[in-house]
Amino acid sequence: MLSNLKKHPFTVEAFFKSSIVLTFAVPKQELEALIPECLELDTFNNKWSFIAVAMVQTKNIRPKGFPACFGNDLFLIGYRIFVRYKTEKGKRLRGLYILKSETDKKRMAFAGNLFTHYNYTSTDISCKDEEINSIKSNFKIKLNSKRRNITLPNQSPFSNLKEARRFAGPLPFTFTYNEGKKEVLIIEGVRQNWKPNPVHVEYYNIAFLDELKLKDIVLANAFKINNIPYYWKKGRIDLWN
Repeated sequence: MLSNLKKHPFTVEAFFKSSIVLTFAVPKQELEALIPECLELDTFNNKWSFIAVAMVQTKNIRPKGFPACFGNDLFLIGYRIFVRYKTEKGKRLRGLYILKSETDKKRMAFAGNLFTHYNYTSTDISCKDEEINSIKSNFKIKLNSKRRNITLPNQSPFSNLKEARRFAGPLPFTFTYNEGKKEVLIIEGVRQNWKPNPVHVEYYNIAFLDELKLKDIVLANAFKINNIPYYWKKGRIDLWN
């Protein structure tokens, strides 16, 4: 019964006051062991694979159909790998595989682990003047969105912002895999007016990425967007073989 609860049993809606995503490029051979057998890495030039660190300030997150006053305001940090999946019917989907999720609200961590496989933990998160910090998670990012003529990070594998936006996240789908049953849980996100703008990253320290011990990781892009209605559809199961 508990396993059925974790399959995203209802649609969830929220309002994104802000969404900031830093995407890191990693040689594909370094990430292959971190994804399940049903997925393949979404790569660039058949060399680079990508991890996104998404920082989202949400407002009124709640089951879809509930009045906004029943929602919760909170901050989310998610660590995701860009992947592709081929469905039982042969349709190819582009999406994300969740490694870890963090939130500043303990009740969200509890509910997230009850209804999803997103590996939630609660932590301290402060956000002020484009600086995001967590002492417990050893996490700090300082941005500058007002800088003129923002370009890609120096070591980015992308040659222009158009290429980089393909790996800006979030993507339409996220995937969870039950190896024993060969079941893939697919969750589709629906967004409006998604036009991310580049931001300059002045500094970052992300302990979780350090724990992965990736040798050749580089910052590939950084984008920000504000004031977006968003919802996640009820999860659906696809059989993989």
